[in-house]
Amino acid sequence: MFVNKLKLSLAAGLASTVLLGVAVSGGSAMAATRSCAKATSAQACGGMSALIKAAQKEGTLNVITLPANWANYGEIISSFSKKYHIKVNSYNPDGSSQDEINAVLQQKGRPQAPDVLDVGTSYATTNLGLLAPYKVATWSAIPSALKDPNGRWFDDYGGYVAIGCNTKIVATCPTSFKALLNPMYKNQVGINGDPTQASAAFSAVFAAALSDGGSFGNIQPGIDFFSQLNKAGNYVPGGSAATAASGATPILIWWDYLQNSIQSTVSTWKVNIPTDASYAAYYTQAISKTAPHPAAARLWEEYLYSVAGQDLWLKGSARPVELATMTANGTVDKTYLAALPPAPKGTTNYPTLAQLAAAKAVVAANWSSAITGSAG
Repeated sequence: MFVNKLKLSLAAGLASTVLLGVAVSGGSAMAATRSCAKATSAQACGGMSALIKAAQKEGTLNVITLPANWANYGEIISSFSKKYHIKVNSYNPDGSSQDEINAVLQQKGRPQAPDVLDVGTSYATTNLGLLAPYKVATWSAIPSALKDPNGRWFDDYGGYVAIGCNTKIVATCPTSFKALLNPMYKNQVGINGDPTQASAAFSAVFAAALSDGGSFGNIQPGIDFFSQLNKAGNYVPGGSAATAASGATPILIWWDYLQNSIQSTVSTWKVNIPTDASYAAYYTQAISKTAPHPAAARLWEEYLYSVAGQDLWLKGSARPVELATMTANGTVDKTYLAALPPAPKGTTNYPTLAQLAAAKAVVAANWSSAITGSAG
């Protein structure tokens, strides 16, 4: 799925999980740390045992823009820390994909620089020079279209753009993009973030395009739709999980699995995948080439793509990238699988990387003028 994100402000309080690491001393650990720093696989590091020792020697992992309620990241972080006795610093949980890229560039050489990234795919593919090649042990379980052949990025989890609605405030919840233009929804419709910065918002625009004559090669109708929605007085800039929970944005266009997280705090929140547009995307993992804790970064990725890590994303109602393989070999958690939001019928198609890049450029050039009337 694609790409970029403003994370749940409901989870901003969980800015870091602090479980102190057990330091591994001795020359062998130091050697392991050196050999693992640029390893392109666990095998190249000397195997998982060597990678674990090197990561524990570093003792710390820096992650960024991962609020606890986003795809179950709170439990994922705490489980990783508990399993490997590594302290995890979680920075800027409410940030966007662009914030992650900015942090890699601006914090380079500092101990708080990001070790790993979770971004919209286009943010990874357009910043390959910042990313370290690495292939997790389950590399073959990731479909070839959802990863860089050199291992610089690989998709992780995804879902569908959905329309969420607070039934306590909204009498009739919209089930399509076309319905959002109804005057009854004045000052009620939001998206999560700025589509020029955040992948979730960008994906909302792409879904709107598909509902109104657009295509993967033409996102402009989506921009036009939101311009029309804004002129009608229905669009509310600055939508988020927090504004949805408070009632300020009673209708929110966002990922289906994150809509479910709102339901955990707002019992009257209802979720619909729009009947006139089915848009799905994955988010993407990557390791920073200048990660201050390179072994811990690689161990983190191994954990995320293990059965345990994939099932924890599934527990968060997201669709992990290895789901097909895990379902086929019986390692998937059947309880979590049964609880997934229903997917639209038919084949799910995705834009190509070239189409994503082109669409991103169109949004960057035209969004501001369409919504505010100013250029940029």
